[in-house]
Amino acid sequence: MAKQGQGATQGLDGLATAAKEATANGKASSGLPPVHLWNPAFCGDLDMRIASDGTWFYLGTPIGRPALVRLFSTILKYEDGKHFLVTPVEKVGIVVDDAPFLAVEMLRNTNTDDARLRFRTNVDDWVDCDADHRLRFELAPDGGLIPYLHVRRDLWAKVTRALYYDLVDIGEERVVDGRAMFGIVSAGEFFAMADAEQMREAP
Repeated sequence: MAKQGQGATQGLDGLATAAKEATANGKASSGLPPVHLWNPAFCGDLDMRIASDGTWFYLGTPIGRPALVRLFSTILKYEDGKHFLVTPVEKVGIVVDDAPFLAVEMLRNTNTDDARLRFRTNVDDWVDCDADHRLRFELAPDGGLIPYLHVRRDLWAKVTRALYYDLVDIGEERVVDGRAMFGIVSAGEFFAMADAEQMREAP
């Protein structure tokens, strides 16, 4: 894998080759490489950053090839509070400003037997919101809420603002531990967003 100081094209090509080899050498049933099984030696930090809007940067320059971003996203790993790109033989650290993914599209299946929400990420993964892929809501600096969806193995997608408003529109109230909460129901799970009274009073 390319380290800091290498030319962007050469470095990205080398990194892409390593990623392709890693993904070709064994994929899980999900179609993704089993990065959770790989524990290679740490090879240092890479000058790569995922901005809060989902843009990937290498040496300060946006990576303009969606296929390349998609490839790198398949070898992402979160460990000990930090994000890495990993292959069976190398591990390099990268910077993630917020969450590594964005949830940019939402589908609502209203089948009464299995009503659920499905989200598409900015790297074209589809994720069903359920017990293993939960929604959580964090307080934003402006006092609002920011939803996050668990994609896989401690990797999260920030839900876009537009989809947040869609979630509010379909939210409902339930009593949780004796307290009325407003939240989202998907795949039989209730994901609490905020105190129901606060949501009723919100403008």
